[in-house]
Formats: sequence, structure tokens, C-alpha cells
Amino acid sequence: MEIPKLAPDLTFTRLPATPAAIDFVFAVKRAAMAPHVEQRWPWDDAFQRDLLQRRFDERPFFEIRQAGRPIGSLSLMARPAHVQFGEFYLFPDVQRRGLGTAILLHCLALVDGLGLPVRLEYLHWNPAGALYRREGFAEIRRSDTHCFLERPVAGGR
Repeated sequence: MEIPKLAPDLTFTRLPATPAAIDFVFAVKRAAMAPHVEQRWPWDDAFQRDLLQRRFDERPFFEIRQAGRPIGSLSLMARPAHVQFGEFYLFPDVQRRGLGTAILLHCLALVDGLGLPVRLEYLHWNPAGALYRREGFAEIRRSDTHCFLERPVAGGR
């Protein structure tokens, strides 16, 4: 699955599973997620890097650029019964400006053409949960730390 450009200046480039690509996504993840993780545990670089490496082995990652400048990452993968959206991180200096909403809606419009629901997960206390719920995602299960959400097939909301 490829993600087309989002006008006027957002591009999505599929990342190879190289050390440089993993380093980039790790830097974005640390910048975006460490404050949320540290609300419950200490940030552990080795643990978080290992988790990210396993995610790179499982699914495609994309670098998000705005006007040529790297601003974040995400993963989007079609599975037989749903599309998995995740690893959606934006650097803090571009957060809270509507970009997260625009990017999410862009990906959802792309997925709508596949006729599949979209699934994702997030930490209970991460404020991104409000965005996901606002865009039609509903909880399908939860763990001690994560909410697992699904957005039904477009038109079935």
C-alpha cells in the first residue's frame, strides 16, 4: 500500500528497514511518546528500540514530510480483514496544528476504497485517543495500558 501526497505539501515515503530509517522513526517516537510513557514508567531506549524493530519486521513504515522537512512517521498495512494504522508519531513542534487530523483523514479516505475497517491502539492516557474517537473509532477491547479501537467500513459508521 502506498500513501499519495496530501496537498499542498505533505508527502509519505515508504521506509526501508535500514538502521537509518529505524533511527529516524525512533527519534520521532521518543519525541512524541516519551512524555506519555513517562507518566507511568521510565522511558527505556533499549526496550523501545527493540519494540520498534519488531514493528519494522511486521509492517511497512512511512516517513511524513511537510515541504520536504521530516515531521513524523506512520504505519499503514492492509490485512485480510482490516487495515492496521499505527506508529503515528509527529514531532512536538508540529503537533496541535491540525496536521494529525489531516493525515489521519487522508489515510482513512485511502482505506475507504478498500472496503475494510481500520484498527489501531493507543495508551489510555494519550490525548490522541480523542482524535481517534472523534473520527469514528470505537473501542473493541482494552488492556491495562492500551485501548484497541476500530473504525467500521465507511458508510457503516
